[in-house]
Amino acid sequence: MIDLYTWATPNGWKVSIMLEAVGAEYRVIPVDITQQAQFQSHFLAISPNNKIPAIVDHDYADGAPISLFETGAILIYLAEKYGKFMPPSPRNRYEVHEWLMWQMGGFGPFLGQAHHFNRFAPEVVPYAVSRYNKEAQRLWGVLDTRLSERSFVVDELSIADFAIYPWAKRHAYQNIEPEDFANVWRWMQQMETLPAVQSGMLVPSI
Repeated sequence: MIDLYTWATPNGWKVSIMLEAVGAEYRVIPVDITQQAQFQSHFLAISPNNKIPAIVDHDYADGAPISLFETGAILIYLAEKYGKFMPPSPRNRYEVHEWLMWQMGGFGPFLGQAHHFNRFAPEVVPYAVSRYNKEAQRLWGVLDTRLSERSFVVDELSIADFAIYPWAKRHAYQNIEPEDFANVWRWMQQMETLPAVQSGMLVPSI
């Protein structure tokens, strides 16, 4: 059994999609970030950076539970545990790692800043709005180019797709029209047909 500590955000959905995709037995423990629940001491013991999601796997190989935070680490762990959604070829595996890190270092953080300044900042900050919306456009362009000659980010469905999709899904927060990026739009529509994506995006039910 895996405990998933999460909330309804793109970062949370990355892991719930993966858990659904591998058919894991897991229990959802909502961490209501709107009520600052991520700062409670019991969650800090699992996720020292006070960020969702985090997992505790009670069925680790050595018999003792293991906890993990940071979505990239969690996705790689689950891919290795279940032997799914990570290519067997070393070359393709490194490509998955590249695009997973691209999402964690750019497509998540910078789009998250666009979300904040477009939707949640208490006052309009024109410089920040312009900076992060331009970067959102650039990052979407990078992804569009990548998907121009392949069905998935690294040829076959992988944890890279699971990491990137939830952030693309929040395109309205980024002032992005996904139809302007034809290859990403086609990929998104394809991702949305997957049962694991459909069910994973509903976790947690709030």
